Amino acid sequence: MSGIPLVVAEEVAQALAEGRAVVALESNVITHGLPYPDNAATAVEVESAVRKGGAVPATIGVDGGRLLIGMGEADIERFAATPGIPKAGNRDLPVVLARGGLGATTVASSLVAAELAGIPFFASAGIGGVHRGAQATMDVSADLIQFTRSRVAVVCAGAKNILDLGLTLEYLETQGVPLVSYRSDDFPAFYCASSGLRSPHRIDDPDVVARVVEHHWAAGGRGVVVTSPPRPEDAVDPEVAESAVRAALAAAERDGVTGNAITKYLMRAVDEATGGRTSRANMAVLVSTAETGGVLAAAHARHRSALR
Repeated sequence: MSGIPLVVAEEVAQALAEGRAVVALESNVITHGLPYPDNAATAVEVESAVRKGGAVPATIGVDGGRLLIGMGEADIERFAATPGIPKAGNRDLPVVLARGGLGATTVASSLVAAELAGIPFFASAGIGGVHRGAQATMDVSADLIQFTRSRVAVVCAGAKNILDLGLTLEYLETQGVPLVSYRSDDFPAFYCASSGLRSPHRIDDPDVVARVVEHHWAAGGRGVVVTSPPRPEDAVDPEVAESAVRAALAAAERDGVTGNAITKYLMRAVDEATGGRTSRANMAVLVSTAETGGVLAAAHARHRSALR
């Protein structure tokens, strides 16, 4: 027993019991992303993309001291329409659970919940990483730490380009977190197809990805990061994005924005600088990455079934 009550949706529970593919999803994108009702519509679209990929979606949230492992449309609507739901990262998750209200899970806390529920795959548009200037601020996302703790494979479109992506890759290497890029040579930068940095491994076959995950776990490892770039029609030009990021960083320094507030500030400033291009790309990447997560989770489920 984990000591944390889990409310597992019937469809998710049945899929897990039968050894079918399930993909965990965070709820923070519902509560702290788009305005209502676009946030609810996008969450449903993301879940549909997981199904299209061949897996069952399990959007995770906190409600009344319990972890919801899989949300129905009524739950998604409630989270989307309720203002002021706190973000429950892995540091804050026990506090939000203890207080008994609603909470929206981040990448890191969703990995905690996914492992407790026995879900081996998680999908997100972009992970956190090492922030620019981290040599002075020590600002490193909890996502990177959680990858070393949770036995879950993370499918994403790389890390946000507001970060220091070179240092992010170095950190993953130092921590021994396997990083493979699915059908791409480069490490993507969220809504940019390439960060300009080569990925250590390219794999085109979902079945090989499944074996990578299983071998890492068999060797005692925990998280595996699998990147999938945005579709060409959705991607933002890297030079345009980088110019907007530099301007946003200068504005943040001018306005004294630091700590937990910096990511939201920068993302909003970059979106304004690109005329909304990055927010539209963000929505598209949420969907495309969820579908890829479904494909890879399905391959992993088939691999596990063959081993039985």
